[in-house]
Amino acid sequence: MRLKGFKLFTIVAALILYNNLSAQKVDDILSRGEVHGNFGMDMQYYQVDSLIGANETPDEDVLMNAFANFTYTNGNFTAGFRYESYMNALQGFPSQYKGNGVGYRFASYTNDDLTVTVGNYYEQFGNGLIFRTYEARGLGYDNVMDGVRINYKLREGLYVKGIIGTQRLYFEQGEGVLRGVDGELMVNDFIGGKIKKSKTKLTLGGSFLSKYQADQSSQYNLPENVGAYSGRFLLRRGKVSFNGEYAEKINDPSADNNFIYKKGQAFFAQTTYSTKGFGLTLSAKGNDNMSFRSDRGAALQDLQINYLPALTRQHTYNLLATLYPYATQPNGEWAFQGELVYKLKKKSLLGGKYGTGILLNYSTIHNIDSTALSSSDTTQMGYTTNIFSVGDERYYDEVNVEITKKFSKKFKAIFTYSNLMFNQAVVQGKAPSKYPNVYANIGVIDITYKLNKKNAIRAEIQGLITEQDQQDWATVLIEYSYSPHWFVAIMDQYNYGNEIDADKIHYYFASAGYVKGANRFQLGYGRQRAGIFCVGGVCRTVPAANGLTLSITSSF
Repeated sequence: MRLKGFKLFTIVAALILYNNLSAQKVDDILSRGEVHGNFGMDMQYYQVDSLIGANETPDEDVLMNAFANFTYTNGNFTAGFRYESYMNALQGFPSQYKGNGVGYRFASYTNDDLTVTVGNYYEQFGNGLIFRTYEARGLGYDNVMDGVRINYKLREGLYVKGIIGTQRLYFEQGEGVLRGVDGELMVNDFIGGKIKKSKTKLTLGGSFLSKYQADQSSQYNLPENVGAYSGRFLLRRGKVSFNGEYAEKINDPSADNNFIYKKGQAFFAQTTYSTKGFGLTLSAKGNDNMSFRSDRGAALQDLQINYLPALTRQHTYNLLATLYPYATQPNGEWAFQGELVYKLKKKSLLGGKYGTGILLNYSTIHNIDSTALSSSDTTQMGYTTNIFSVGDERYYDEVNVEITKKFSKKFKAIFTYSNLMFNQAVVQGKAPSKYPNVYANIGVIDITYKLNKKNAIRAEIQGLITEQDQQDWATVLIEYSYSPHWFVAIMDQYNYGNEIDADKIHYYFASAGYVKGANRFQLGYGRQRAGIFCVGGVCRTVPAANGLTLSITSSF
């Protein structure tokens, strides 16, 4: 939505407040409420670097992404907006983000047990298998709804919400209209009495969502209304919890599934156990033909209705996070993840004076067992499958061990090891004959030493060893911080093991920053390696770059 739409929103808000203005001054009204917000800006000056293929055909040297959120709250009334500026969007972000506009605005009020929201809103049904809208600014991803949402408490323990609207498509709106309802029953609170005080807590939920998009195809007979539904439960007792959900989507032929008419399915199951010094989480997920968009012709990140989480460990270290991150395969995958966290007690033989933290994570992702239908089949179902049956092809495997150890009041370290298998052909869509599966060993040593109360030095030493793809990498980072305001860091990522000598490149980067209260400034200069950046299984391609970067964040 551009400024024209924001002006309309402002006029409507002014009309709503008109009756109050006749009795009270504007400043009296505002004095009863609060205004909060935040600001962020990323700017980069791009230089040509033919060695890494950066900015070789530049249209402009300086690009910028910026935003500012403002939220006003007064009792049961809340309103706000987000102003966005792309002058023009940073490389790697969708080019459709261009210019200035209001990408998010809303007004909401609560009256007794009813909450009404008009304008934009983020929402999720259950685990998100059939519906989730959210923003991931680092990905340039925002599928926020624009319409009306109603939340209502029918009685103690019984809640329902309904939504209707369209999804954001950059500064415009997607073609499809979404309509949905979600209900949640907190059984103990609903029944009351002794059951309410029981240590065993049960929550049940169910959702239905429908997408409408007109059929304008001359080749296919496309359903204009596509429905999806799900059921879920959450069972808790003491330190143990069980969470499960199953979802189905009716036939939804689209560009993502080559216009087949097979229904979609998904399930998610998780159990956790947590006590002092120990935690265990086991998760499983399967999805088949569950790409769900409000425009059947959309591509890449655009207009996704649901969210299928990647059951992999979310890494932050350079080599682990950026070289081989996993992207969810909505057309079919079966995933399992287990994570164990254990704290060795202080003053024990292995725990030492301060104790030792151990994290063990295992993730594996396969295809779903399926059988392709013959070319003579007239049902246009494409294939048959069993969503609970694991296929033979591996997409991703990782064993990750992390040990956190404090040696003294001044010295602590984190040791990480990962053994990784990555299917380039499936996850990145590369030719399997040229890009075989990657088998890698990655190690990270992260050391922090406090010189005194204000001065500290942190160093990272990372190494990745593999015989595939670009072979071996190393990253070294040194960071000095002067608390509470200043920090300086230098990093070098080096592809030292590449079989091609010309590709044995140093990706150096230096940065310095200043922090004061809620304000943070960071200036950097150096190279950025081409790769893929992922958050929760949703990814974007990052091009090679060289130049000066400026980042500013602030909140109030």
